[in-house]
Amino acid sequence: MIHRHALRVYYEDTDLAGIVYYANYLKFIERARTEWVRGLGIDQGRLKSEAGIVFAVRRIEGDYLRPARFDDELVVETRAEAVTGARIVLEQVVTRGGERLFQAIVMLVCLTEAGAPARVPAELRRQLAPALH
Repeated sequence: MIHRHALRVYYEDTDLAGIVYYANYLKFIERARTEWVRGLGIDQGRLKSEAGIVFAVRRIEGDYLRPARFDDELVVETRAEAVTGARIVLEQVVTRGGERLFQAIVMLVCLTEAGAPARVPAELRRQLAPALH
C-alpha cells in the first residue's frame, strides 16, 4: 500500500540556485508521514495523551537524485517496509511527473514522552500490518 501526498514547491523552498534546498526534502517527507499516519486512522495527539507514546526519527538515509525547482508539483510516496516491537521503517520517494528526485529510508522509534524507548502498541502494529510493503 502506497500513500501519496501532493505538494507544490514554493519560492521559500528554494536556495540561491533556484532549486529546492536539500533540507526541505526532509520537511516534505515529514509532512507526508504525518498524512500517512492520519490516513491509517491513527491520532498521534491521542496516542500521546492516552498512552504517553510519541514517535521520533532515529535514522534517515537519503539520496538526492535530481533537483526540484520553484512551482514544481511533487508527490511524496510513503510505504511501510517493516514494523517491529519498537520501530517502523518506511521508504519515502519524492517524484515529479513520475521521475524520482529524492528517496529515503526512514527509521522511526517509539518513545515515552520522557524520551525512553517504548514498544509500539500492539493495536498500532495491527493497524500498520496491512500497509506493509
